[in-house]
Amino acid sequence: MKKTLLAVATISVAAFAYANTTSDSSALVNQQCKISAEAVSTLKGLRYGNTSIRKDVATLINHHLKTQENRDMAQKTMNQMVDDKTADVSALEGKYCS
Repeated sequence: MKKTLLAVATISVAAFAYANTTSDSSALVNQQCKISAEAVSTLKGLRYGNTSIRKDVATLINHHLKTQENRDMAQKTMNQMVDDKTADVSALEGKYCS
């Protein structure tokens, strides 16, 4: 439980640091992808179910991205990360955030 809270707190702080703009820059969208990869990897490591991972990471995405188009794209990418067999952050970032 402590690992889960620490992971969520770390991810939320990083996401908040990039969310203080009125629109979504490409840097913000890329950073959100990396945050999603880290969140998915961490939650997979904690043996969360795919539905719980999707719900928790979607909440982060919806909270930090402002335009619906970017939210939709980020959620599609996150769903691909969840369905991927790998749980390695670097692999997920390299495959989905480039």
